[in-house]
Amino acid sequence: MKIKYSLLLVVSLIITSCCSTISTTKKEYKITETTPLKSNWNFNSKEWFLEKDTLTGTGGPMHWGVIESKKKLPENYEIDFKLNMTEESLFEVMLNIDKDQYIRTYLYQIDQNIVIGKGVYKKNSDEYGKRGGPTLFKKAIKLENNKWYSVKIRVSNQQLFFSVDNETFLECSLEKSNLSQKGKLGFLTNGEAKVIDLKIKNIQ
Repeated sequence: MKIKYSLLLVVSLIITSCCSTISTTKKEYKITETTPLKSNWNFNSKEWFLEKDTLTGTGGPMHWGVIESKKKLPENYEIDFKLNMTEESLFEVMLNIDKDQYIRTYLYQIDQNIVIGKGVYKKNSDEYGKRGGPTLFKKAIKLENNKWYSVKIRVSNQQLFFSVDNETFLECSLEKSNLSQKGKLGFLTNGEAKVIDLKIKNIQ
């Protein structure tokens, strides 16, 4: 009986590790102390770290701190988390990272907007034009440092929905806006940002 249980456990671990997406239809992905960060994410440990259940990122105006998932996002997914921009002005959720291209979904204090844009991210380069990209859609919102915001992002049938505190909403068609339709997930900051209660789930 013990041998059967051990085999079942090993097989389930192999299936989980070989899965190409960060979450499955049966299980959502969460960041917790019990989840080894390095097994699921690529990052510089001087820029991103997990303490208890809080993911903290640091960067600067000339060098943005980036963390990128090792596995792809599902075709249809939902991402929920709480965010606190403790320093500086920019926090970005990088969606569908595919080679150098991705979808920019971000909160920007200087302009006091949430934004959907078309992004480019050249690893190991801080040159102008090799990170960030043009704004496609934006909505005004009052943003402050040291305040928690609830962020929800949903991609379903090529339609992107982005909301903050269930009050400020943006949406667009990935196909009509010529945005990446598949790829990995990332987070980016130009200061210090804290993320808690991160949940990523596959939706039908």
